Amino acid sequence: MISEARHDGSLPIYLQIVELIVRDLAAGRLVDGEKLAPERKLAAELDVAVGTLRKALTELETRGLLERRQGSGNYVRAIADPASVYTMFRLELIEGGGLPTARALSVDLLAKPDGLPDFGAAGMAYRIRRQRFVGKKFAALEEIWLDAAYAGTITMQDLSESLYLYYRTRLNLWITRAEDRVGLGTVPDWAPDAFGLSPGAPVPEVQRISTAQDGEKAEFSYTWFDPAMVRYVARLK
Repeated sequence: MISEARHDGSLPIYLQIVELIVRDLAAGRLVDGEKLAPERKLAAELDVAVGTLRKALTELETRGLLERRQGSGNYVRAIADPASVYTMFRLELIEGGGLPTARALSVDLLAKPDGLPDFGAAGMAYRIRRQRFVGKKFAALEEIWLDAAYAGTITMQDLSESLYLYYRTRLNLWITRAEDRVGLGTVPDWAPDAFGLSPGAPVPEVQRISTAQDGEKAEFSYTWFDPAMVRYVARLK
């Protein structure tokens, strides 16, 4: 369910609906050619206004992900490149899908600590710590290090939407590819109590090195996730 009254630090409501349907297609919860519920019923299930839902359906149609048949209904279409904001977000609910949202905890400009791989041209980096939610479940923690050469100043207010969307629209930075290494780590000592796993507890860890449109490595990040809630999924085409 997506509440009309909340944005959860994410995208506009109609785009949340779009992204939810994209991820449900990717997870197999919706299949190519499947008919969606009638608009009023679907709007009620998502807890949004019919007008908001129709705006989302129009966006899906524009992207080639929806076919509207007069007198019949709305049918989803699976395409090779759905142009999702969350294309590189690999965590899904155990049952599949789930809209990703985030809540920033802190952002600090710091000297790059020992132990990080080489990335970027500056000696400083912005360290961004976030909570990640999937389907509104607190599922993961992130620590992102963005090379300081890409941004003059980053504030907490800047981090209210998708981080990669912020990179594109505000920093003119496009993350074009990423390498993930999945292993075993431990819950960091800054983890909020609400995470449900104690600091130091063993937990799956994803280390990601991200490359910008200029071919330079721009960012390094850690993600620690709760395997009882989500799984890491990489689909090959």
